[in-house]
Amino acid sequence: MSHSPLAGHTAPLSMLVNLPRLVTAYYSLRPDPAQSTQRVAFGTSGHRGSAFNSSFNEQHVLAITQAICQYRALNNITGPVFLGIDTHALSEPAGATALEVLAANGVHVMLAEGDEYTPTPAVSHAILVYNQGRSTGLADGILMTPSHNPPEDGGYKYNPTNGGPADSDITGWIEKAANVHLETGLKDVKRMPYAQALRADTTHRHDYVTTYVADLANVIDMDVIRSSGVRMGVDPLGGAGVHYWARIAEKYALNLSVVSEQVDATFRFMSVDWDGRIRMDPSSKNAMASLIGLKDKYDIAFACDTDHDRHGIVTRSVGLMQPNHYLAVCIDYLFQNRSGWSPQAGIGKTLVSSNMIDRVAARLGRNLYEVPVGFKWFANGLCDGSLGFVGEESAGASFLRHDGSVWTTDKDGLVPALLSAEIIGRTGRDPGEAYKLLTDAFGAPAYDRIDAPATPEQKKKLGKLTPQQVTSAELAGEPITQVLTTAPGNGASLGGLKVMTENGWFAARPSGTENIYKIYAESFHGEEHLRRITKEAQGIVDLALA
Repeated sequence: MSHSPLAGHTAPLSMLVNLPRLVTAYYSLRPDPAQSTQRVAFGTSGHRGSAFNSSFNEQHVLAITQAICQYRALNNITGPVFLGIDTHALSEPAGATALEVLAANGVHVMLAEGDEYTPTPAVSHAILVYNQGRSTGLADGILMTPSHNPPEDGGYKYNPTNGGPADSDITGWIEKAANVHLETGLKDVKRMPYAQALRADTTHRHDYVTTYVADLANVIDMDVIRSSGVRMGVDPLGGAGVHYWARIAEKYALNLSVVSEQVDATFRFMSVDWDGRIRMDPSSKNAMASLIGLKDKYDIAFACDTDHDRHGIVTRSVGLMQPNHYLAVCIDYLFQNRSGWSPQAGIGKTLVSSNMIDRVAARLGRNLYEVPVGFKWFANGLCDGSLGFVGEESAGASFLRHDGSVWTTDKDGLVPALLSAEIIGRTGRDPGEAYKLLTDAFGAPAYDRIDAPATPEQKKKLGKLTPQQVTSAELAGEPITQVLTTAPGNGASLGGLKVMTENGWFAARPSGTENIYKIYAESFHGEEHLRRITKEAQGIVDLALA
């Protein structure tokens, strides 16, 4: 993996996406369903692609939306669809296309007041609030977002009635039905003109901002933040929550400054990520370079990705925190400061998250629920309160309300960000200092994630790795204790594998959103041991992909 010389620097004009060409490609290019890369394919969080290579076009959105209408009818889902969009260039036309199909199918749709951009957690929150106390006429949701992906990408997410990301059974059904529509030339897709769809009796407006912001005091201790006067800086990274932060500051009288409210679908204000691409990843030190530079101006600074379902925390003590470090701090703090949660409420983590979480959970006496990558695995536990906090290494998390009831069942970037200020307000320590206390108690693990390019064919191979392909008895000088291809929490396939020793581990899996593969590794014996693990892990992966 080689880093681009542009990494951490503002993107030059020459690399900005040509927006008119991109939108023209969305409407003009026709995907070929005989090409696997141009079919509908749901990864870990929806269908994603670019209009330029015919992997995300108007026909995909037409086909997926009609398939969702069929799924809703088959499962007697008769409530409204909460429809949201982020600030990617393809999200707005995709939202319009989806509305044309939903209205033609007689589906009630909740659009944002004033066509406001809508964060993923605001849609999840809206679904759960609407469905509370109902057993019939349940609502679900659609989000047009490719998350933190580059500006030329589009994305389509479906959240069923539990408010979380759709599980693989649901997305598999929708994917299959949508591809049938592509193969048959969309002949069975119902559609009406956009202007007519906006006027339809089934199209309604919903104030996502007000309902979400007004409810935040039930999940975050705003009184502690306000009374302590914590100085906060937030950069929405031009994302869907851009207008939420000022409303939060006003509603709760917080000392919170919005660093930038700029929205530009080229994302020209972003610093370039490790590989020379623009990517709104709040856990990347390259993408977050501008906010890191402001760390001494505030007591705490934070950012969220484009659909605001991921967080990035910048502290005075350590700068940008690694997501795993902050997750461990959140867990340690919340389970000692949420008396309304059940004593049996557990902790959800993905298998590529740090083993520091395991140690914190053991000290707290809380059950650990380990699952493959994908937030969908946590939705039911959040709904029934059996999981108090859930998180994944890519800076996605959510947790319960003060009273132990569900807040969101999808990732929420805003509440972990605000929690960092609550932690300072109550403890007097920033999250970086809090993590140092954990390492004093449990040791300081070294952790790394390596991203490298991979073709779709290579990703398929990597997703089918077996324990038998690990022929060595040792990893970085330690006996291998376990090779996992399924998760201990729920027995689901990892879509890759995890190799473990007493003091270290690595996991390898293909990305569900981009043409890259990822190697995650951790060592409790320091950086040198970690480098040995990642080197040997890369050798195993290279052999599998050869």
